[in-house]
Amino acid sequence: MRMVLSNDDGVDAEGLATLHDVLIERADCLIVAPSGPQSGVGHAVTTRTPMGLTEHGPGRFGLDGTPADCARVALGSRAAFARKELGEQARAPELWLIAGINHGANLGMDVYISGTAAAAREAAILGFPAIAISQYVGKHRTPDWSASAARARRAFDTLFERTLRPGMFWNVNLPHPVDESSEHEIVFCPLDPSPHAFEYENRDGRLHWISDFHNRPRQKDHDIDVCMGGRISISEIPIQPFVDNSS
Repeated sequence: MRMVLSNDDGVDAEGLATLHDVLIERADCLIVAPSGPQSGVGHAVTTRTPMGLTEHGPGRFGLDGTPADCARVALGSRAAFARKELGEQARAPELWLIAGINHGANLGMDVYISGTAAAAREAAILGFPAIAISQYVGKHRTPDWSASAARARRAFDTLFERTLRPGMFWNVNLPHPVDESSEHEIVFCPLDPSPHAFEYENRDGRLHWISDFHNRPRQKDHDIDVCMGGRISISEIPIQPFVDNSS
C-alpha cells in the first residue's frame, strides 16, 4: 500500500508527524503538505501564483499552497509526482491520500470550511480513495498525540477493511476524553447539518466572531454528538451533494 499524507496545519505540525508514525507501519508514505498553517481555507486552490515546493527530507515536501493544492500536486497528472517518489505502482486504487491528524475537530458543517477535508475531497475528485482525520480538543486542554495515534490505528484498521465507494471520502473525528487510556466505540454516522451558533461583536468599528465550539448545536447520533460524547465518529462524505431523482 502507498499513501500521500497531507494536512492544513502545515508540514511541521505534530498531528502530521503522528499520522506518519501510524501509517508508516503499513504503507510507503509521501508527505506533501502546506509550508505553513492553512486552517479554514476550505477548497481554495492556487492558479495565478507559482508555488514553491521544498524538500524537507526524504519523502517530505512543503508546498507554498493550500491543502487542495497539495492533493493536486501529489495526485494530479495521473499521479506523476507520487509515482516519482513512491514508484510506478502508485496509482488509484492502490494509492490513498490521508489528511490529518488535524489539531481540532472537523465535524458537521466544518467539512466545507476545513482544508484537511478539502485535501481528501480533492483526492476523491481525482479518483483516489481518501480519509480526513481530526482530533477533537477539549476546552482548555492539549492533545495527547500518543493517545491520538492509538485511536487513529483503530479507525484505520476498521476503514481499510471496507470498500470506499467512488466519489466519496471518509471523515474521521477522534474524541478527547478526560481518561486518555479509555477505549472508544467506533460509530458510522451522518454529518450534523446544524449551523454554528455565532455572533459578531463590534469593538471599535471591527467585527469580532464569537462562538462556543464545544457547546455548538447538535443532533442525536450525528457526528458532533458522537465525537463530543466520547466516541470515534466516521462519516462517508460525497464529493457532490446528494440529489433525489426518484420522483
